[in-house]
Amino acid sequence: MGNELKCTVRFGEQRSEGRALLEPSELIFRGDSLRMKIPFAAMKRVDAVNGELRVRGPDGLAVFDIGDNAAKWREKILHPKSRMEKLGVKPDTRVCVLGDFDESFLRELAVLTNSVQTVAISGNAEWVFFSAPSQKELSRLPKHAKKLNGNAALWIVYPKGRKDITETDVIGAGRQAGLKDVKVVGFSPTHTALKFVIPVSQR
Repeated sequence: MGNELKCTVRFGEQRSEGRALLEPSELIFRGDSLRMKIPFAAMKRVDAVNGELRVRGPDGLAVFDIGDNAAKWREKILHPKSRMEKLGVKPDTRVCVLGDFDESFLRELAVLTNSVQTVAISGNAEWVFFSAPSQKELSRLPKHAKKLNGNAALWIVYPKGRKDITETDVIGAGRQAGLKDVKVVGFSPTHTALKFVIPVSQR
């Protein structure tokens, strides 16, 4: 994803080696002797100084030694992209939504386009969002993949942190359906989205 890095964190008198993960709305660190989760909304100050990302949260100052990524992460924290920007959906594009999605996502789509189908994929769909909360729903992917045309993109949205449906499962299902995985984003605090397209050689 480009938003997970191995680094050292200093927090008060503690110092820990581990991995920092920049999620859509929070910064997470999992280390050998320290774990923390800092929501963007709880951050009082964020600075990038000499390769260090300095985050002052409700419990004090955490310093992430992440080198050249410090300034990039600061920008992402202070000016996060909207969900539609991350997904790449442009105004007035033709969208198809398959399965159950939260009302906030549907409202965001409605702001951008009036062309949203919820029954089946039409031949002119440019963006398809397919909800796969379990292996049962994921098994329907080949049927949907056959209806894609040209450079249409299909986003599979699935729950995070579940053993019954993982990123490996979703990628495998997409490839078996003849699609190529090209991007992954945090769809929400509870869900991840993986983007698939038809390989260029088969369009």
